[in-house]
Amino acid sequence: QGLAQRILFSLGRLKSTPEQMALAFTAGVPQTAPLAVERPGQSQAPRLGLRDQGNGACICLGAAALAFAAIRRSESSTSCRAAAVKKKGVKVVHGKEIPWNLFSPKAPYKGEVVKNVVQPHTLTEQTGDPNWETCHVTFNHGGKVPYIEGQSIGVIAPGPDKKGETPAKIRLYSIASSAVGDDETSKTVSLCVKRVVEVDGSYANREVGEDKPDKAGTGFPENKVYRGVCSNHICDMSPGDDVLITGPTGAEMLLPEDPEANIIMLATGTGIAPMRSYLRLLFHDKAGAASDGSRKFKGLAWLFMGVPYSKSLLYDDEHQVYKKEFPDQFKYDYAVSREDKNAAGQKMYIQTK
Repeated sequence: QGLAQRILFSLGRLKSTPEQMALAFTAGVPQTAPLAVERPGQSQAPRLGLRDQGNGACICLGAAALAFAAIRRSESSTSCRAAAVKKKGVKVVHGKEIPWNLFSPKAPYKGEVVKNVVQPHTLTEQTGDPNWETCHVTFNHGGKVPYIEGQSIGVIAPGPDKKGETPAKIRLYSIASSAVGDDETSKTVSLCVKRVVEVDGSYANREVGEDKPDKAGTGFPENKVYRGVCSNHICDMSPGDDVLITGPTGAEMLLPEDPEANIIMLATGTGIAPMRSYLRLLFHDKAGAASDGSRKFKGLAWLFMGVPYSKSLLYDDEHQVYKKEFPDQFKYDYAVSREDKNAAGQKMYIQTK
């Protein structure tokens, strides 16, 4: 609900036989990165296990995976580790320079919200839950905030935050668009953000009578309400609004450079954001097209996505197009926890799939 953990295993790249295979495993979880935790009092420490949190699944790193990751860490050639920063605004990863913290919290870039040409502002349908809404929001950065697939940017909300600070501290969000942006101009960046709303919980920043309907028309004036500061700031944005951006940052979830690598992706809720950025490049953008009209990517991309309701599915329209146009290269499986059942009659999660 307010917590997000993003886990990446760079355990190697899949090859043609099981003996050669090592899983390049990317996992996404609803909401933002650890710095983007909006729910007060929530620990940011990783927890073991996978369980339902009422509004989606929270995916955490299990003990076995930790042990396996520890073993594989010794194989430094297959780990995703960045080298030291060589010059301002750049970080070197596997010998390649990537954009890095061009804008800081003290000196952010002022972008502008623009209408998205691909997706609607609200991606989900009403489910009856207070935090049912997930938004796709696009900012024009004028080409001043370059990034690559798998990175994140920070957004600074006006505040006040839960500590009364104005402006609020930055919140990190995984980028949901490819490097060229949804409009392929290299001047925009898109985020996939779930509106955090908790009613009559342990903490509130709106007392009874204070909550007003948000942009989607959802309001709870008869209850004590907690609204995530930055998620509501972003979801309430309209074209023409200013936005303060920091970053880009993040070198843990970058795509492998091998065009024949197979990519397995796990996402729950808005954890789909970096996976969408990958898939736009691999199967949609001109930047991912080969000179003969085929795609530069020659491997298999397999997405496992978990959401609580079918009305909460994100970017399903795009997934269907990729599957139709590239049936031998793209596969996807959905786990809808509140509607699907596994073989034991329990809620369906992505690990069952």
